[in-house]
Amino acid sequence: MPVKIRLARHGRKRNAYYYIVVANSRAPRDGKFIERIGSYNPNTNPATIELDFDKALNWMLKGAQPTDTARSILSEEGVLYKKHVLGGVNKGAFDAETAEAKFEAWKAAKVAKQQANKDALTAANDSAKAEQLAKEAEIKEARAQELAKRKADAEAEAAAAAAEAEAAPEAEAEENADTAEA
Repeated sequence: MPVKIRLARHGRKRNAYYYIVVANSRAPRDGKFIERIGSYNPNTNPATIELDFDKALNWMLKGAQPTDTARSILSEEGVLYKKHVLGGVNKGAFDAETAEAKFEAWKAAKVAKQQANKDALTAANDSAKAEQLAKEAEIKEARAQELAKRKADAEAEAAAAAAEAEAAPEAEAEENADTAEA
């Protein structure tokens, strides 16, 4: 019976996460499995992968075949590269220390690349937040100016109405005086 390394879906609708499992190829996707070797959560940015590296490598060396998605996850984590390097040791191309040095160099480069990606995402988020705050400050300033203008117009209208109200009794008094003289 062929053994597969594949993903078993869990989680709710539209919020799935996956267990990375070793299972019989004839077993259902979310059914019985031999061993759980990790998990994969694509909902985070970047996607979260937790993998028991030694178990995955052991199963790969025993002949377990990964599915396409599981293969890309194992490749990302370096299991396939480690298997490749160990194959070179078995063929006598180089010794185990050289193989381990090659793998560590690859792993260091990968970690540096991931950190650069995370830094770029953080910088992009920070710049987007700063830009949003600047836009909000502009809008706030425009609203404050508009409110100040409305307030000044209302005060001018009130002053004009008060001046008109003061002028009206004087005008009436003059009219009354003119009518009384006549």
